[in-house]
Amino acid sequence: MNDALDLVDVAVIGGGNAGLSAALTARAAGATVLVVESAPQVLRGGNSRHTRNLRCMHGAPTALLTDVYSEDEYLADLVRVAGARSDDALARIVVRGSATCPEWMKSVGARFQSSIRGTLHLGRTNAFFLGGGKALMNSYYAAAGRRGIRVLYDSEVVDLDIVDGRFCSASVAREGRTISIRAKAVVLASGGFESNLEWLREAWGPAADNFIVRGTPYNTGKILRLMLDAGAQPVGDAADCHAVAVDARAPKFDGGIVTRLDCIPLGIVVNQRAERFADEGQDVWPKRYASWGRLVAEQPRQIAFSIIDAKAVGLFMPSVFPPVVGRSLTELATGLHLPAAQLESTVRRFNDAVQPGSFDHSILDDCRTSCLDPAKSHWAQRIDTPPFWGYPLRPGITFTYLGVKVDEQARVLMRDGRPAANICAAGEIMAGNILARGYVAGAGMAIGTVFGRIAGREAARHAVE
Repeated sequence: MNDALDLVDVAVIGGGNAGLSAALTARAAGATVLVVESAPQVLRGGNSRHTRNLRCMHGAPTALLTDVYSEDEYLADLVRVAGARSDDALARIVVRGSATCPEWMKSVGARFQSSIRGTLHLGRTNAFFLGGGKALMNSYYAAAGRRGIRVLYDSEVVDLDIVDGRFCSASVAREGRTISIRAKAVVLASGGFESNLEWLREAWGPAADNFIVRGTPYNTGKILRLMLDAGAQPVGDAADCHAVAVDARAPKFDGGIVTRLDCIPLGIVVNQRAERFADEGQDVWPKRYASWGRLVAEQPRQIAFSIIDAKAVGLFMPSVFPPVVGRSLTELATGLHLPAAQLESTVRRFNDAVQPGSFDHSILDDCRTSCLDPAKSHWAQRIDTPPFWGYPLRPGITFTYLGVKVDEQARVLMRDGRPAANICAAGEIMAGNILARGYVAGAGMAIGTVFGRIAGREAARHAVE
């Protein structure tokens, strides 16, 4: 059965941070708005449910943020991780727009708290949500309800009717039937394809079978595929993704941020041969943690192990799973199913290379190794104080960077170079314009909020005018 809903001004496909930012902004501009969310109500919010903070520029200390985080420094952080793949104009829009995001979020019910201390180093750069991302999304949905925004849950878009770059309608599978949603403009905020295991295998091969998907199982890339088939310009590479090292014991989907391992800078990481393979102290953790997913993915069987001793305990936010503990390295190796002699040899070589220094995990300290490959640039301490702790690691994908190209008004660009007449995009589906590789903590929420607001404003302008 195919039914049609009444024509609305703006349809928003996807109910995460970017989608709700767009919906609330479009409604404030006078448009009627419908949100189509593929997840059930209890799992609404996409990957935004698992977030904790927003990276935002500020020119002076605030109630939430210390010191100053300038436009130039923020841009430099993005360029450092993304390299030449970042669109400078769009990145600058995100950075400048991020300055107003906390107040806008507060205006729709969001609440904030002081930053978390430890290995995160975020008190100067990132504003933390009170209650985390789920509380943030609950505030958004409550605001949407008060403003008359209709939300369809358990509703999967299965087709898009696009003619000459113009959105006409969406076919939506819902409650055992297919309905047609017509709108004057549409905002695509449906995320990446990280939950589409078949697509991941196309990009990564058999290694993808060992990946863990940190977020929602509903980001299947259906809208992305439909848009690319309809002639949208792609941006980013299918094999590039925001992937961190998570506890290997995490569930396949939806484990969230509590499965991430933040102890990596405080010890060493070895593969299944008990050999180190990367610099654990290359940079402060929020600028480096997203590289560890790929590093682990490149190891045999896509597994690795973080090893620390008693000196590091209490200095990081641990995984939701308990560590494997050993009174000796041999006992720890047995518990982790590692070759004991090789682990002891790796730790001995590391310890011999550690140079004297003043350990301070809150800064880039002077504790490093010498004549060791790979080196450890900061926070190098001898691993010699039992008990020894170990955590098994797997690549944990947050979101993929393949997406659609957009312009400064968040309009999707088609392959003929023209912007789509009434199609905007925000969030993960276009994040590859700004971050086609690498990541800095809180940047995804900044991209989603800033471009969500732009997309909502542009879609409403098109619809209302």
